[in-house]
Amino acid sequence: MYYHKLGTIPPKRHTQFRQPNGSLYAEELVTSEGFSGIYSTLYHIYPPTRIKQVKDAVKYGPSIKEKYDLHHTHLNTSKVSATGTDYLGARKVLLMNNDCSISICSPIQRKMEYFYKNAEGDEVLFVHEGKGILISPFGKLEIKQGDYIVIPRTVIYKLEFAEGPLRLLIIESNSPVETVKRYRSQLGQLLEHSPYCERDIRPPSELITESKRGEFLMQIKKQGYLHQYVYDYSPLDLVGWDGFLWPYAFSIHDFEPITGRIHQPPPVHQTFQGHNFVICSFVPRLFDYHPMAIPAPYNHSNIDSDEVLYYAEGNFMSRKGIARGSFTLHPGGLPHGPHPGTVEKSIGAKETHELAVMIDTFKPLHLTTDALEFMDNNYPMSWTDDAGAFNEVNAP
Repeated sequence: MYYHKLGTIPPKRHTQFRQPNGSLYAEELVTSEGFSGIYSTLYHIYPPTRIKQVKDAVKYGPSIKEKYDLHHTHLNTSKVSATGTDYLGARKVLLMNNDCSISICSPIQRKMEYFYKNAEGDEVLFVHEGKGILISPFGKLEIKQGDYIVIPRTVIYKLEFAEGPLRLLIIESNSPVETVKRYRSQLGQLLEHSPYCERDIRPPSELITESKRGEFLMQIKKQGYLHQYVYDYSPLDLVGWDGFLWPYAFSIHDFEPITGRIHQPPPVHQTFQGHNFVICSFVPRLFDYHPMAIPAPYNHSNIDSDEVLYYAEGNFMSRKGIARGSFTLHPGGLPHGPHPGTVEKSIGAKETHELAVMIDTFKPLHLTTDALEFMDNNYPMSWTDDAGAFNEVNAP
């Protein structure tokens, strides 16, 4: 990230900064990698260490499906309208490994009545449907359909969504989520050949400062539990902050696709990176323009990665029977490719209007027990269905 600041801060860090009543503001340094990574400096009205009550922790987290056979998988989550009541209860993890997890989330309640902090993972929220605001001590961040919201670990936040359809894809990472390394200079600036730049990244734009006292519940996720902390002040008590660590939004619609005369491999769509996984964005783009080009992707054998595609909008020319809002998992060890008839059909096509998020992991993914209700048992045989019966979306 680049340097950003909001509110009022002293001219020099770690020096006296006094409130109107003469008392000191409480300085907090939020650091990554000990003191060797990016950081931000926050200035609180109240010390961030003050708590009123610690309640019993609540067990929280998915269960892995034991003994899941090796085969291609379609999770038909397209018809899901609600996955739970509140934001945390509605987060259903479908796929996971030690590096990341992939969830869907469609809460009935549109406003969080508590604050949340993930103390062990960065989060990426992809807003498939909906709009609203993310509220954090760093300020207010407007979010809308098509946005990726990148939230570094330990950032306190809550969400408020407008009425209407709401569908989130959530990727949780045990490592920092970063912009793509090959697109950055030695100083971290996004280079000219990057498919997006700093102008496309939206930081919090309005600081919310609350000095009121009361009871404020914060649920902190760590090591399989939600730890319940009650504070006697609002976490939104900052008067200012500056630094490089803050939540931000980036719209998939601002990703500029890289195209070529022949079919380009998936890394050209890469948007973010974490340890042992990448996040890619498939967006509307022109197809290959070699006179003999085949726009449909070639058959591919994953030898060291699992490939997950979340289908957001449009029709994927290489896939049949996949609906908007569903997942496919093509695991390492098996070849996958275009469905029968799609290769010939793609020849001569000039452009695509598809929109999808791809997560490639370099360690095997495991299905959770929550994923089983969405299983399409016919999908592994869909490449041999020449009769075209698979064209219709199969019920899970």
